[in-house]
Amino acid sequence: MSLLPALKIGPLVIDHPALMAPMSGVTDRPFRRLAHRFGAGLVYSEMIASSQMIRAHADTLRMSTPCDDEFPMAVQLAGNEPEVMAEAAKMNADRGAALIDINMGCPVKKVVKGYAGSALMKDEILAGRIMEAVAKAVSVPVTVKMRLGWDADHLNAPSLARIAENSGMRMVTVHGRTRCQMYTGTADWTQVRAVKQAISLPVTVNGDILDVETARQALEQSGADAVMIGRGAQGRPWLLGQIGAALRYGAAPQEPSVAERLEILLEHFDEILVHYGREKGLRVARKHVAWGIHGLPGSKDFRETFQTEDCADTARRKIVDFMSAQGGGGDRQQAA
Repeated sequence: MSLLPALKIGPLVIDHPALMAPMSGVTDRPFRRLAHRFGAGLVYSEMIASSQMIRAHADTLRMSTPCDDEFPMAVQLAGNEPEVMAEAAKMNADRGAALIDINMGCPVKKVVKGYAGSALMKDEILAGRIMEAVAKAVSVPVTVKMRLGWDADHLNAPSLARIAENSGMRMVTVHGRTRCQMYTGTADWTQVRAVKQAISLPVTVNGDILDVETARQALEQSGADAVMIGRGAQGRPWLLGQIGAALRYGAAPQEPSVAERLEILLEHFDEILVHYGREKGLRVARKHVAWGIHGLPGSKDFRETFQTEDCADTARRKIVDFMSAQGGGGDRQQAA
């Protein structure tokens, strides 16, 4: 497979064509900063409800706060009111977002019930109005993320992509499942090719991309211009940089050693506590720690004890002890 060029999203040039998928409860600032440092082409906020953004809900504002060491950062918005979506987009662009992404792919019941996310694929007229309103409201590129369709009988991603192009979108990302599949079964990358053939915009393929090999397969089968990685990067913030380097230059950085992997985990834990505060941070950190130690000897037993730990200092010492047992080390271990 030939090497990919840099990805151009309007005036924004992304050197590494491996993008972070926005994931609720995962792609917060601590995770984004790590992924960016390891070479992710573009990092995304968690999905943000546009109506909450307008009301300036504190937790919502914290989700999208960009900082210099994760630029370019994209903010993904969800909602079903064009004017509200446009105003939320303006707020985020003014706060430094490099790109605004519109969510038309989230399959979660509470989002779909509010007629947002992938429910918008069933109303192409409203979807078009939302995309046009947001594109007119900001000067930064606006993109859209969708699924193949609502179900196997309604695979309308190509027609919605044409509306996206006519509405001023600068890129379309397609998850290779329908809404009704949720996250079950296997992503069908071949169906994304119909979207690529329908529009002249860059297309990003998403779903079941876990490593360099599956990234290459997804690109070959879809004809897409870039890949977006979600669940495969959980506990592996270096993965996007690896995949991006392989696709762009032909060679990827080596997988971190056990010592490096656990050192990254320890740094991530510390950053989570700073970002959320110690009590909430510990609750948030539990899943990241579980993902980060997956596959290491003794990880199952460690997870069981770590998940019930309610003292941040003790939890950190447990990570240090586990790190030492794996052959990890480093000067940072004892730093609180």
